[in-house]
Amino acid sequence: MKPKSFSGRALLCAASMSVISFVHISPAFAQQGDAPQTAEEEATGDIIVTAQFREQRLQDTPLAITAVNAAMMEQRSQSNLSDVVKQAPSVQLLPATAAFGPSISASIRGLGQGDFNPAMEPGVGLYIDDVYYPRLTGANFDLLDVERVEVLRGPQGTLTGRNAEGGAIKFFSRKPTGDGGGYASATYGSRNRLNLRASADFELASTLFARISGAFSDQDGYVQNIDFDCAHPTGGLPVAQSGSSCVRGTHGDVGYRALRGILRFVPSNSVELMISADYVKDVRNQGAEVLLYANNPSPAVATENGTPFDSRFICGPRCNYAVYNSYAGPFQGPVATGYPLLAIDGDPRSRYESWGVAGNLTVDLSDSINVTSISAYREWTSQFSVDGDLSPAATGFGLNDLDHWFVSQELRLNAKVNDMIDVTVGGYYSDERTTYWTLQDLRYAPIPLQFIGNDPVNTDSKAVFGTIIVKPLDALTLTVGGRYTDEHKDYTFRRLNPDGVTINPFLGALNGVKAVYDGTRTDYRVSVDYRFSPEILAYATVSTGFKGGGVGPRPFNPAQARGFNPETVTTYEAGIKTDLFDRRLRLNIVGFFNDFKDAQLTLLSCPQFGGPGPCALPQNAGNAEQKGVEIEFSATPIDGMTIDGSASYLDWKWKCVNPAVVGQADGPCSSDPTVIGLLTDPLEGWKWAIGAQYKADLGDNGSVTPRVDVTRQQALPGNNLRAAAGSPSAIFGQIPGYTLANARITWANAADDLTIGLEVTNLFDKYYFLNKFDLTGVGAGALSGQPGRPREWAITVKKKF
Repeated sequence: MKPKSFSGRALLCAASMSVISFVHISPAFAQQGDAPQTAEEEATGDIIVTAQFREQRLQDTPLAITAVNAAMMEQRSQSNLSDVVKQAPSVQLLPATAAFGPSISASIRGLGQGDFNPAMEPGVGLYIDDVYYPRLTGANFDLLDVERVEVLRGPQGTLTGRNAEGGAIKFFSRKPTGDGGGYASATYGSRNRLNLRASADFELASTLFARISGAFSDQDGYVQNIDFDCAHPTGGLPVAQSGSSCVRGTHGDVGYRALRGILRFVPSNSVELMISADYVKDVRNQGAEVLLYANNPSPAVATENGTPFDSRFICGPRCNYAVYNSYAGPFQGPVATGYPLLAIDGDPRSRYESWGVAGNLTVDLSDSINVTSISAYREWTSQFSVDGDLSPAATGFGLNDLDHWFVSQELRLNAKVNDMIDVTVGGYYSDERTTYWTLQDLRYAPIPLQFIGNDPVNTDSKAVFGTIIVKPLDALTLTVGGRYTDEHKDYTFRRLNPDGVTINPFLGALNGVKAVYDGTRTDYRVSVDYRFSPEILAYATVSTGFKGGGVGPRPFNPAQARGFNPETVTTYEAGIKTDLFDRRLRLNIVGFFNDFKDAQLTLLSCPQFGGPGPCALPQNAGNAEQKGVEIEFSATPIDGMTIDGSASYLDWKWKCVNPAVVGQADGPCSSDPTVIGLLTDPLEGWKWAIGAQYKADLGDNGSVTPRVDVTRQQALPGNNLRAAAGSPSAIFGQIPGYTLANARITWANAADDLTIGLEVTNLFDKYYFLNKFDLTGVGAGALSGQPGRPREWAITVKKKF
């Protein structure tokens, strides 16, 4: 990895040098982006967004877009990305299962990804200050000194580009202004929660400003990890924890530190250069999971003393018996019985560490032409262990260590040709490498699978894009955009014995195999919008998007080393944006229809590809149609009171399914209902959120603002294959919908520079599941789930200066 990493740094240095040279040769420069809001904008709740690479009022942007500023996030007690999107219609962002480490699953309108593996593309574009973040690992961003978040729903293939078939989520940091301001806040709450945040803004020179921000977060977990034999001393297993509690530790804890700095150089009214750097360290115990089903009588997966894996290891609603190791001994499965297996020790802690630098340069070449250059480099590492059965049994255990770097360069030109025509053209390039080292011990398989993988994954992407916006009439706007993308990915398999040297005898046919994916794609967007009055804007759009193809990253035999093609979507969308009753009611409604082709689904059972045994194979499952409606509103019925909310309904129908994906003979995509019925519908039903607050003015004593938020998450399916009635997957593997309520009351002094807030999340202490991990289909006999956080309280003191 190291030689390629130095190459990435060299590319960044070259890009940065070109940026600096550009500053010297370009006398004119344009400032873009986060302009301060006027008093009228603050009063009316307007947010300025840059979703179309130019500043526009949210209500003037003909896109399905949710924008949330820093004040809204604070009012709702939101501290990370997953908190923000709970209020956005059709958006799902949840922490991934423990098997996928410190990552997230993300989808918009049912399109996205939940697998952290670098062979898979996210399907939802994630951006920090216009810099693409290509992986789901570490992607539940903390809202550290964020100015606003924009959530763009629907394909963004011509605007934000890479792998944004479902949509894009964009973070924008606060810009340094040199005003000498800043803030400091401290939070204390349930289970020794401690959050410290601070930010300060400096003027270093008349044209040079800086801003530095930091965050520190600690909290004990809410799922106990209990020593099984300490709690059940007659079990005959080694005791690792003594004492009356038998608790080894807690899962679902927090251990997060972050630091971010930004330099902003403004040598003239037409030049702006921002250089940012950040560092994140996140160390915590593995995901807060509990065992829901356990049944595998095979002696190959029994505990070290021969205790079978069964329901005795189901601990309870907020505890588990995970051990994070596997013992040495002869394999007791049906094939290669007696094969020696080594003991493996892991760490219950999950570690994620990252740093990155970026340069954003904007230059006004004239009053009507500006150029933007965005250069970035990022590295991260991630280590985590996975106890697949959450018990002293030995169904499966794994160590995982990922090392990643990413470099990107984007250049775009905005031109106002005349009063009627605006044009954007640009180019994009990125290069990426992830090395995925893993030591797996899968004893539920019919053959002994104890092996090391050390797989380098290379990805690069090149694109050119353009958009033209035409206003033939004052009230009428036409938008046409296109993007051409050329992608390459190669994945090299290493399958060695645990000594890291000799070839594994059962997977050796895969060792050294290099799989390559190359693909090109042209996307387009055509939109028309018409402003009927200052209060009403209507628009209609046809747009396309895609998620890149690749090769299955987890083959257990040569037949599973199969590629898969990109999945694509064409979206037909119409919407209306309104500001009614003297701007006391804002109501936005969107309806859409998705024509979805070559859906990528990961199969956990695939005897059709190499016989029985483990499977984790992504394949193109077929074509589907999806329709939905999205509603957002905010109202000010009386002065001081605000009511806001959103709702979305999604309906998914498979049109045809590839028979081989559901275990049948290979053939053309089938519309036979019996074939289609073997797949689940990924996402259907209602998701909604509503919140209300009232600011009571206390005169010289400041103000008090109580707020209540209620969110509804629709039910989610389990595995992609439909569960048989009465099966463990049907009984335990589905994820029911749930409704949560949060409450907060905030006091602010008269100067509004000191606030004290008391919050309660999950007010009614609802027990619910964020996700589930079902390994019954591959023969492990284990099914686990991640319960959400229980009721928690916290008090926050914040001082602005």
